Amino acid sequence: MPIRLLACLALLAAAPVWSQTPQQLANSKSCMACHSVTQKIVGPGFKQVADRYRGDKAAPAKLAAKIRKGGSGSWGSMVMPPAAVTDAEAQQLANWILSQK
Repeated sequence: MPIRLLACLALLAAAPVWSQTPQQLANSKSCMACHSVTQKIVGPGFKQVADRYRGDKAAPAKLAAKIRKGGSGSWGSMVMPPAAVTDAEAQQLANWILSQK
């Protein structure tokens, strides 16, 4: 019985994280400090990223890895630092970015 109670409490504690929309996640992880949805700030707008990778079946995994590890050279000389996100968060962000139209 105590294990079930602990499991329920753990699920309740995690609920706010699960209920974050991808844009809220992008805000909370400071992605929006350098990116916007529609236009270039420091880094490209997410719509431009989606346009570049549209039709590339490997894009979600590539973009999630870029979010996690950071990188440079894809959009000019500016370096994107690695984001402090989990693999699941990186995948959620990548899927959301690629859904922009």
